[in-house]
Amino acid sequence: MALVRKFHQLSKSILILNSTNVKSVKNIPVASFVRTSSTSQPLSEKQEVNITFVRASGERIKAKGKVGDTILDIVVNNEVDLDGYGACEGTLTCSTCHLIFPKEVYDSLPDKPTDEELDMLDLAYDLTDTSRLGCQIVMTKELDGIEVKVPTTINDARA
Repeated sequence: MALVRKFHQLSKSILILNSTNVKSVKNIPVASFVRTSSTSQPLSEKQEVNITFVRASGERIKAKGKVGDTILDIVVNNEVDLDGYGACEGTLTCSTCHLIFPKEVYDSLPDKPTDEELDMLDLAYDLTDTSRLGCQIVMTKELDGIEVKVPTTINDARA
């Protein structure tokens, strides 16, 4: 309703402008006659989150992402060297982004695995009760600082 009122006020201003002596307002910018308002929310920066990948060898790889990124996004955006990771680019047609979560983190994940994810996990090597596909895990501020284990080998289910 407020937008309709603003439009109505603007149209009145234009009508008044057209009926006045244009020479007297010629050098005044149109913007000074028009009041604007925004109906959108201000953009907020997404909070940064951290994740540590732990290889079978014990090597730890730290990476940063943003709330709303998937773990696959974080691997790709940080060029994390996990050979073959995310081969299907998150389309749930491989199991190369298989990760093993600590039990407490696994239990706190906001979304449970879908049937499609479970089907892909069935094809993964080193499967555990806390395995998930990184392409399906969206980072939240509550997941900031998590550590995930990277299995010894990957299985590209597409092969």
